[in-house]
Amino acid sequence: MRTVAIINQKGGCGKTTVSINLASALAAKGYRTLLVDMDPQSHCAVGLAVPEEQIEQSVYDVLIGNARGEPLRMKEILWQISDRFELAPSSIDLAAFESQMSGIMDRENCLGTVLGQIQEEYDYVVVDCPPSVGLLTFNALRAATDVIVPVEMGYFSLHGLSKQLETLQVLSEQCRQKINVMVLASMYDIRTKMGREILAELRKHFGGRMFQTVVNFNTKLKEAASLGQPISEYDPASKGYKDFLNLAEELIGTDTLVHKAELVDTLEARIQTISASAEELLATIKEPQPEAPDAEVARPAAATAQTEPAKAQPQRTFEEKVADFYGVRQEDGSVVFSTLYPRAKRVEIAGDFNDWIPEQTPMQMAAENGKWVTKLPLGKGVYRYRLVVDGHWQQDPYNENAEPNPFGELNSVLHVK
Repeated sequence: MRTVAIINQKGGCGKTTVSINLASALAAKGYRTLLVDMDPQSHCAVGLAVPEEQIEQSVYDVLIGNARGEPLRMKEILWQISDRFELAPSSIDLAAFESQMSGIMDRENCLGTVLGQIQEEYDYVVVDCPPSVGLLTFNALRAATDVIVPVEMGYFSLHGLSKQLETLQVLSEQCRQKINVMVLASMYDIRTKMGREILAELRKHFGGRMFQTVVNFNTKLKEAASLGQPISEYDPASKGYKDFLNLAEELIGTDTLVHKAELVDTLEARIQTISASAEELLATIKEPQPEAPDAEVARPAAATAQTEPAKAQPQRTFEEKVADFYGVRQEDGSVVFSTLYPRAKRVEIAGDFNDWIPEQTPMQMAAENGKWVTKLPLGKGVYRYRLVVDGHWQQDPYNENAEPNPFGELNSVLHVK
């Protein structure tokens, strides 16, 4: 039995979409497949039309029961999705798993122990991990034979990838099993020049540590999720379904111990090589610049020749460059929030400064490039907030300061001085 953990602490990268549709594609290929939702938000159940009010027991009950000597069989909580495809649903109770397991020996191996009891019943187990680093993610990592890190094809996602791999490297210090870690390009839009350039650079730098399959941006995938269906059921003729069939075939064809003649003895060794590639890649790609007006492009050569040479500018850090485009910063006694969601119809901010009511703080589309901006007059102090994009709550992807909230998610944190 192979256990595939889908891990990325950054939201909005299509992690749950990958989990649901990869599991469905593996089942369609004839493999007995179990999808385990380790995210307290229970998005897998939502994406598969499993009624939340009918989930009487979840993964939480199985993990806690086994740890306390009151074993509950995994089979007792499963939902049949289709032939050879079952779901072990999550619940909000998982948000309290870490505190409930405080002081219990071997708590990081709870999931591995439970899956070990059913290893003869399944060919593949796909684990959807929460967008945070904690005991739940560590349990998935300890149980995994394979780790897939989905990465959205955007410049700033590369920085998130580097941070994600650094986190995995820290966790890997306690994991000595052989494991296959692969990067997956997701939400790829071939129509954008930036997307094409990012994908080309990723392939050049990551080589055999990256899936050749690319999950393209596809509206059918979103439509399928909104109706509670995997893409295999909603539209088996779509490009999205073909992408996941290709991903399943490529995963099946890999060896978890030796991948393309590259022997990896520990997870740590694998992560170090990927992390080094990520840092190298970041150093080679320039951040997106506003396009020059047509008048500038058409300037006569004579006028260009008369232009004085530009003065050398001081070298700036990556974080300083990012701050020019997106993120949160103080400016003239106010706080400016900037983010990039080119396909969003509405972006709002909910935080302790507006009683967590997103409707009170809508962001404005600054230009046709998908940048959203708002300015708030906030006094000195520490504030927690989240972005609400077309009704979906998520962490600010351009603010690295974050902390867990009671729902198993991450709140972005802002310090106003």
